[in-house]
Amino acid sequence: MMDVGRHPNVELMSFSEVEAVSGFVGNFHVTVRKKARYVDPKECNSCGECAKICPVSKPDEYQEGFSSRKAIYLPFAQAVPSAYILNMDDCLGNNPIACGKCLDVCEKKCIDYDDQDELVNIEVGVVIVATGMDVYDPTEYDEYGYTRHENVITSMEFERLICAGGPTEGHFMRPTDQQLPKSIGFIQCVGSRSQDGRGNPYCSNICCMNTVKDTLLLCDHYPGVEVKVFYMDIRAFGKGFEDLYMRSKEEGIKYIRGIPGDVIEDPQTKNLKLTVENTTTGKLENHELEMLVLSQGVIPRQDGDKIKQLMTLSTTSDGFIMESHPKLKPVDAPTKGVYIAGCVESPKDIKDSVTQAGAAAARASILLNAGETKIEAITSGINGDLCNYCGVCSKVCPYNAIMAPDKKARKLPVVISAACAGCGACAAECNQDAIYMNHFRDEQILAQVDAILDVEPHKQLVTFACNWCSYAGGDMAGTSRLQYPTTSRLIRTMCSGRVDEKFVMRAFRLGAPMVLVSGCHFADCHYISAVVWTQKRMDKMWNKLDKLGIRADRLQLEWISAAEGQKFAKVMREMEDKLATVTMEEIEHTMKVLTEEEAKEAAKKAKKAESKTAEVSS
Repeated sequence: MMDVGRHPNVELMSFSEVEAVSGFVGNFHVTVRKKARYVDPKECNSCGECAKICPVSKPDEYQEGFSSRKAIYLPFAQAVPSAYILNMDDCLGNNPIACGKCLDVCEKKCIDYDDQDELVNIEVGVVIVATGMDVYDPTEYDEYGYTRHENVITSMEFERLICAGGPTEGHFMRPTDQQLPKSIGFIQCVGSRSQDGRGNPYCSNICCMNTVKDTLLLCDHYPGVEVKVFYMDIRAFGKGFEDLYMRSKEEGIKYIRGIPGDVIEDPQTKNLKLTVENTTTGKLENHELEMLVLSQGVIPRQDGDKIKQLMTLSTTSDGFIMESHPKLKPVDAPTKGVYIAGCVESPKDIKDSVTQAGAAAARASILLNAGETKIEAITSGINGDLCNYCGVCSKVCPYNAIMAPDKKARKLPVVISAACAGCGACAAECNQDAIYMNHFRDEQILAQVDAILDVEPHKQLVTFACNWCSYAGGDMAGTSRLQYPTTSRLIRTMCSGRVDEKFVMRAFRLGAPMVLVSGCHFADCHYISAVVWTQKRMDKMWNKLDKLGIRADRLQLEWISAAEGQKFAKVMREMEDKLATVTMEEIEHTMKVLTEEEAKEAAKKAKKAESKTAEVSS
């Protein structure tokens, strides 16, 4: 951080947060709020006299609450800039001044109680999101007594206690009696790999090797300490990690394959008693320890929703930011010009974070050095003759790529081609057919529907599959040689959000017995939130079919990912069984009802057009 602060080409804005982001690739407008420090960082020389005189004491967040800080304090030793910050929420010298002692002793008079936040506007070409992660709070694991027993601490608290810059200056001790514990236990996977509704189902990646490192630190500094590790599986998959794990065993660390069910504290000695089933030996074991460390997992940033909204990002089911493609674009976000690095994408160790940061910087450099960027050929466009200025398109777009129209000023919506990703949700939602999708026009898709149902339509299953997941899932089923019926006829769309109601009704009107719409899972949508509009449109179509007396279950919706080739084949077999239940009488009735409905809609449009013409003439 200090090297970054000294770099001539890097502007480091500490104690600041991004307030707003607008624009598109190559032209981002970022508003940053520089929070009031109440101490001029250019004048402050970190003498510390102000902190010595300050009467306020608060728990030090950096030291995990093991020590206290003043209302005016240095956040941590390597802080950049190396200047004190006044926390006005804790200060007594604020409106009216009841204290003011820090200002009295400050020789440089660099303290300003009237300091205000400052908004800074920045123009940038690309954005790299590297906001990191948070650690899991093990409070809900009440059986471990984290909030009840002082000698039960987390791995983060352990780090501060054993660190030379920590509250005990590196002299490890247990909280109750400030003595070196003779026996220490570590419980793994607290908040990770959990299926009981608490914690998270995913592996946090770093916990096992962090514990191995901590046990080696204890062995190096305190050779006589007995250390036990309670685990489900030790995952040591990185370079040299297995060697480190074996070295830990050689040092005498006991690894017990089993997670304790309960922790009881002895009220006299404050020692901790654990009962655990050792799955290696198949026996129930009792252990008594003087100190217990909970190896807590990691979670996505708790303010992640704000970051998602600012950058129009999407997340995976575990809450971490989703990359554009896991193999081909692992550091690209779905939004063009935005890259991701570090633990904002998934839990990872320092080496992997640095590697990904380098890749993100390289990707950003390629774009910036090019001076211009290629846009997708499948972007949308506006037909001004049909637009009625309703503004639905701008609300639907997950990338904010459509500027809202102004009906009073007769300003049409404008598509920002550099930001448009071509999902087609806007075209499907536009009731006026005023939006067209290049290379995926309505006429092209309807022509495919007509061709599929030209011969023996009652035997065909019309399937609309999204390019990134469902269509790729079909490819996976094919390359895996999975067997499924040949009745399915796939129409590829970039997103299930592109499937217009008229595509489905056209298929039914031409004699299709069943129609399947298939797309990405909600948490894995390639186009951020376009799949939400798919669900809304399907609900609308099911209601319409019910009102027209047509079986709604003849229109099916399935979420299939690119890796779910087996599910694709299974769904196609199930659809074949459902297709066999549709009779010719049903198909003919549907064709008749929808033909009449289409004629009514055409008559309404013609009448509306006539009335508009009459208004213009008058």
